[in-house]
Amino acid sequence: MTAFRLRQRARLARRVLAGLLLVLYTVAAGADNGIVLPPPQTEGGMPLMQALKARRTTRSFADQPLATQVMSNLLWAAFGINRPDGHRTAPSARNWQEIDLYVATADGTYRYDAGAHALQSVRADDIRALAGTQPHARVAPVTLIYVADEQRMRGATVENRAEYAGTDTGFIAQNVYLFCASEGLATVVFASIDRARLAQALKLAPGQRITLAQSVGHPAP
Repeated sequence: MTAFRLRQRARLARRVLAGLLLVLYTVAAGADNGIVLPPPQTEGGMPLMQALKARRTTRSFADQPLATQVMSNLLWAAFGINRPDGHRTAPSARNWQEIDLYVATADGTYRYDAGAHALQSVRADDIRALAGTQPHARVAPVTLIYVADEQRMRGATVENRAEYAGTDTGFIAQNVYLFCASEGLATVVFASIDRARLAQALKLAPGQRITLAQSVGHPAP
């Protein structure tokens, strides 16, 4: 058997395994509208200085889904709850926690519920092509879509809302960059988005605004 066929079979086996894991956790959730993620693995990983050295932007992704445990670790690292008082792994102005993470995959789109550490279903179809105008948005197995809910930003002026939301999105995106560096994953942040179409697809309210998107996956060989 050729090396090419072996790689094809290995890729298919990984996709089947990832799909089975998603099915199992969907069943565990007890409904079709969400996926309960396994607890994040918060020990180990690459030392911080090494992760900073390895941090980079990559726009080429392999056709390989993320395992459910990797997804769990990724989302917790991005903006999960890391203290009993509900504070998160990334700071936010006045602790508004106004940024929501939407997760676009080939199997559907979800909103990350940090309190439950679960994915709440938004759509059952693949809208990754709407998440960005660049080709990698359609290829990467996961694209995170950052949405600022301005209703939570009490006391902020209109100008400050944009500044705070952009800054808070940047904190989360950098967490993702460092996680990907530690795990050997590829990632890229981008702002080239058809925001009107994507907001409609996500059924966002008038007070919700898309700030950035970030693709994550295994690097292309």
